[in-house]
Amino acid sequence: MKKNSKLILVLIFSFSHSFIFAQKISIWENHVKLNSWAHKIPVEQSTEIANIGFTGKHANYTNADTWYPSWASDGNLYSPWTDGKINNELCRSYPGEKAHTGQAKIEGSDPLNLKITSLGTTKGSALPYEGRYPSGSLVYNGIWYYGTYCLLDAPSLSMNWPILGPFVGFRISNDYGKTWNTPKVSPSNNLFNEKTDLTAKPVKIGVPHFVDFGKNMEHSPDGYAYLTCHSARIDDNKPRPGNLSWVSGDLIYLIRVKPSPKTINDKSQYEFFAGKDENGKEIWSKELHDLEPIFEWNNNAGNVSMTYNAPLKKFLMCITDGWPTVKSMDSYILESDNITGPWKIVSYLRDFGPQAYFLNIPSKFISDDGKTAWLCYSANFAYSKNGLGNPTGSNYSMSLHEIKFLDKKELSSIKK
Repeated sequence: MKKNSKLILVLIFSFSHSFIFAQKISIWENHVKLNSWAHKIPVEQSTEIANIGFTGKHANYTNADTWYPSWASDGNLYSPWTDGKINNELCRSYPGEKAHTGQAKIEGSDPLNLKITSLGTTKGSALPYEGRYPSGSLVYNGIWYYGTYCLLDAPSLSMNWPILGPFVGFRISNDYGKTWNTPKVSPSNNLFNEKTDLTAKPVKIGVPHFVDFGKNMEHSPDGYAYLTCHSARIDDNKPRPGNLSWVSGDLIYLIRVKPSPKTINDKSQYEFFAGKDENGKEIWSKELHDLEPIFEWNNNAGNVSMTYNAPLKKFLMCITDGWPTVKSMDSYILESDNITGPWKIVSYLRDFGPQAYFLNIPSKFISDDGKTAWLCYSANFAYSKNGLGNPTGSNYSMSLHEIKFLDKKELSSIKK
């Protein structure tokens, strides 16, 4: 990792004793270029969280990607996974009718010492698409809701799954992933009735992920489960080829539902963020066509996740612009006091990974003061054989990296 770094004295209290030790904090170098092109970023720099710092602590588990852990009431994390192996078990979310998605249990509270157990794989045809991949995953009140979405390749574009298909819906488990109830949804009969005609307008509910509200959704303000998703502008005069892919787009949307086996696959139970009125009050609509973005950056948005940092009382949103899907990728972290914004940028990580994707911040690993967390992602599926992982430990796996949320004073001390 190219970095600026400095030894910082950290005071740790443990019962009646205190310990002082030196810790090396590193700043992703490409972030320091932010001010030279900040006019392009459509939000202001955060004044409360000035940047993130990397401690260098990291761990990698399995040889698979698509990790989005959900913290269940039994204390464990549960996550989808695919396109790789856990021990000797293989899962592939393609081709077509043979597509499978995997599920796993993650035990332990120390990110450096976790136990990952595969809970098997589940078949789900992608037809008329070619890929059907894991998406929104939530374990709430002992019930696991596991979503999937579709992808299509376009060999003429020399990209990786550049055509984003519809979100299919959720399968449901009442026993933490041992057995599953498969609903009557399919790519052609999907939850939000988005067309599978490839000449149709871009899908709106692209690759949705549940907002992480902590253990068993304990910090949800109203009992709703919220989901972020990404889409693309229909009226874009100069769209990028493959602009709306699994990891690229223009817009971030927000939807919500009160989760239960009866509601989770019922479109009528969902509400769609439709902007704010003249007094700044949020508008929620029952109509999909009323959707308004909570964040927009034309040709610079993409796959998205959100976590509520309860000690800091901040929503943290991770976005990756991975266009053109097979090269290095840029990610950035935004913060807000409210789930619908307004947003401010914390850190822009150019060429992070250098090909990191599916970034999220598992709430289970946020410290009691909210200042330390672990960034979860997978990386370098196109670079897996040439050892380009940057920062160190950015692997094709469930890759965990310890980060610090820095205020202005802490950031200034590192830069000196």
